[in-house]
Amino acid sequence: DHDDAFFVCDLGDVVKKYVRWQKNFPRIVPYYAIKCNPDETMLKLMIGLGAGFDCASKAEIRQMLSLGASPEKIIFANPCKQTSHVRYAKENNIKPVVFDNKEELVKMKKNYPNADLVLRIQTDDSQSVCPFSMKYGAHPDSCPQLLDTAYKMGLNVVGISFHVGSGCTDVQAFVKAIQNARVLFDYAESIGYHFTLLDIGGGFPGTENVDLKFEEIASMVNLALDDLFPKSDFPHVQIIAEPGRYFAASAYTLATNIIAKRAVLQGVPGEEADSPKAFMYYVNDGIYGSFNCLFFDHAQVTPQILKQTKQNGVRFSSSIWGPTCDGLDQICEHVMLPELTTGNWIIWEDMGAYTISAGSAFNGFKTTKMFYVIS
Repeated sequence: DHDDAFFVCDLGDVVKKYVRWQKNFPRIVPYYAIKCNPDETMLKLMIGLGAGFDCASKAEIRQMLSLGASPEKIIFANPCKQTSHVRYAKENNIKPVVFDNKEELVKMKKNYPNADLVLRIQTDDSQSVCPFSMKYGAHPDSCPQLLDTAYKMGLNVVGISFHVGSGCTDVQAFVKAIQNARVLFDYAESIGYHFTLLDIGGGFPGTENVDLKFEEIASMVNLALDDLFPKSDFPHVQIIAEPGRYFAASAYTLATNIIAKRAVLQGVPGEEADSPKAFMYYVNDGIYGSFNCLFFDHAQVTPQILKQTKQNGVRFSSSIWGPTCDGLDQICEHVMLPELTTGNWIIWEDMGAYTISAGSAFNGFKTTKMFYVIS
């Protein structure tokens, strides 16, 4: 329908981000995190650019292989995996597989004994928007014992991985994790391993309106790598990362249509008013669709009006709601907007990260369609 919500994806933005990555991280190959946004057109572009891929499941591995990604450019980065997914990785020659506990080693020994295992370590992600260390990562103090166990089991551990949390705001989290990784590289060498992989995970910003800029992270990370993993001493070590929102966030803009409107007394939702002080607007995408990021990713979104009104800058207290029957389906609780009408369009920028990937068709509202441009 002509008034359906839709996305516009600027593939040119993705290309520019890739060039920017190569400029700032010449030693690090990006392995795009599929979970952030599995849009196949973008994934095909990333394959063409030379990226690798961070997959967390059988379905993600299958998707990337079906699109033409090489098995050599995929890491199975989920530390705790379903057994059938491990077997699928083996059948398709996905060699790097992440683990963080002894039980996973037992699983790998039984189902994929010749995998190239990567030990994920905990980080200090207390300053990240979405921390992961409460769920994944072995404590650095317990890692030597895990490596000993893997060695005695005859398993091939090839490196270390970590993730400082999505939306990282403390660059020292990267530095400390790299330091811990170097300690474990040295320990592994002492027991007979020869590590060849360092995976520094994600946490890189996808927009410019952040406190910790991408270039600031790159500067500190590169200094730490040059100090602790100099190319002269570690020529055989490949360094990768798992950026998701860095590539996806700013490339996608969402357009929603106002499908209904109510005039209410300010502070009294639902109370009709002839001389309104506030408005409630209902749009055709919400938290069960693209705006699931408000709950799952702690996102902050800003509405922009496509066409300015003739009210000379007068603004009213407004709330914006999604289309479903759920009272929780609210996008903006309070925002100052000019008076709008049904049929007006509201634009939302930077909507590429953790939006499409978790959207649903709840209440029969289908997921939002996509258009592509190249800037």
